Amino acid sequence: MLQGSNRRLANVKTRRETGLDYVMLNLDLNTPFGKKKLKELKPFYPGQEDELRKELNRVEDMVGFVKQNPVLTDKIQEVFMEVKDTSLTITRSSANTLSVVELYEVKSLLLQMRQLLKLTKYHEIGDYKGCHCVSECKDELIEAASTLTGDAAEVTENSPKEYNTVPEEYFLEDTEKLLDELDPRGDRINTFYIYDEFSPRLGELRKQKREYELLIRKAQKQKREEIRRQHGVMLTPKFDIVVAKSHPDFEKIQSLEDLEVVDQDYMSVTLKLKADEKVYGYTNEMEKLNTEIDEEEERIREILSRKISKYEEVLLSNCDKMGALDLALARAIFSIKHDMVKPEIVDEHIIEFEDGRNLQVEDIVKSKGKKYCPVSIALKDGVTVITGANMGGKTISLKLSGQVPILAQYGFFVPAKSARIGLSNYMQILIGDSQSVERGLSSFGSEMEELKEILDKGQDRSLILVDEIASGTNPTEGTALTKSLVDYLITKPYISLITTHFESVTERDEVVNMQVRGLADCDFRKLNREIQYANRRDRINIISKYMDYRLCRVENEKQVPKDALNIAAMLGIDKAIIERAKNYIK
Repeated sequence: MLQGSNRRLANVKTRRETGLDYVMLNLDLNTPFGKKKLKELKPFYPGQEDELRKELNRVEDMVGFVKQNPVLTDKIQEVFMEVKDTSLTITRSSANTLSVVELYEVKSLLLQMRQLLKLTKYHEIGDYKGCHCVSECKDELIEAASTLTGDAAEVTENSPKEYNTVPEEYFLEDTEKLLDELDPRGDRINTFYIYDEFSPRLGELRKQKREYELLIRKAQKQKREEIRRQHGVMLTPKFDIVVAKSHPDFEKIQSLEDLEVVDQDYMSVTLKLKADEKVYGYTNEMEKLNTEIDEEEERIREILSRKISKYEEVLLSNCDKMGALDLALARAIFSIKHDMVKPEIVDEHIIEFEDGRNLQVEDIVKSKGKKYCPVSIALKDGVTVITGANMGGKTISLKLSGQVPILAQYGFFVPAKSARIGLSNYMQILIGDSQSVERGLSSFGSEMEELKEILDKGQDRSLILVDEIASGTNPTEGTALTKSLVDYLITKPYISLITTHFESVTERDEVVNMQVRGLADCDFRKLNREIQYANRRDRINIISKYMDYRLCRVENEKQVPKDALNIAAMLGIDKAIIERAKNYIK
């Protein structure tokens, strides 16, 4: 995948405000490799349209796979949930002897890779020959196929392929031979131990050790029985005894030569069987055997480490493919869940979408049981201004106009009925920044700081989104500054979208004026009846319900939207104030 090098499409704030970060944070990623892939994700830039089209085709293929194979998708994700990042361990294996824990981690990864091979490459109906676990795969294949055919009994080895498989680019390389090395018994259980099967010598040493353990145990049992017969003292199966200091035979028991004190407190003493010369001899032999066993186990661990290192390239490649598949599934699942579509990538610099939806706002609206009002827009190089009263959703439409193209340029489907996107070299949104205010700048100062960054970094094929600039200063200067900014942006090869209350900004013929429909088609009698007896909070919610957030192009009229006065009147502002405001407008 060719990516723009040393270029930054959008700054941190733009990624946040357009909703790109929201989408990335809500992807259902289950592996550390998938999360790494997401962090490494780069946008496509102008000149890379063909590469982006191929990427979006891959997303489309994965969407088709997920829709047709829900059971198989769940099984793959279940495997992903168990995956740990062992890439450092794999890399270390070439120059270090791995510990038992590290060898266990590698074996677990190999078992997960084996399972993924079963679920992907070998789960094409009729393809069992390449699989090392025919019976298992056949059973799982029939289960997965039954979700599509509705009749598992009819699926056989000779059945034709009846559903899409995971695209071949995500197929892992077979690592069964390495798994055999780490699992000499062939149990394929997610545990690890230095088995006797790794070395005949190791098996013999452990056998000798067990024999000495039995001799020691036998000698201790004999001594325990002797103490019982001679002194009437009964030791526990662990060959110890706890005696209270108040016990009448305390002194007698404590003085027995075959026992030694190992612990005591103010009430009792714990005594344990001493090791005699025979036991000492056995113990010394065991210690020698333990040393030999440790050396042999280390030799085996070193051999296994070198074998793992020979597979380093294959294992790391498989980890990379697992991450790519994890991310691909997450993008596809997110696209399906949010009813997103593949955008058409065009060569000209435009942004067009029909019935677009701001994902973050839509999720909030739906969580409250309300219906989201989609917005359509068509933008090209030049300046487009959105006018309308507050509560009209201008800022949401502005953010949406950044969300659709930035998602597209990062290889995501977009939240719209359809979309045509021409790639940008640079995107930035200028919107109220509370962080700058916290740093001691006024809201106006913050805007000017960000405006300078836009003017400094803007380049050919830029997307500039400006929300209510200069609203924090006096109207005369605010209008002048906004109009001057529009004059400047008109001369640049940018798609510029501005929201404003300053109606005179739209007076230039070159400026496209979009207006929020708002309450234009509202049945005010019905609305007033609902609002009349509602409390303060409910009044605002009721008005929002009647708002039409769609945008319409203002062709001829250059007038101030009246929604502000309508809303003010419905919320109880004195009629005299409303009428006087209307006279001022006239």
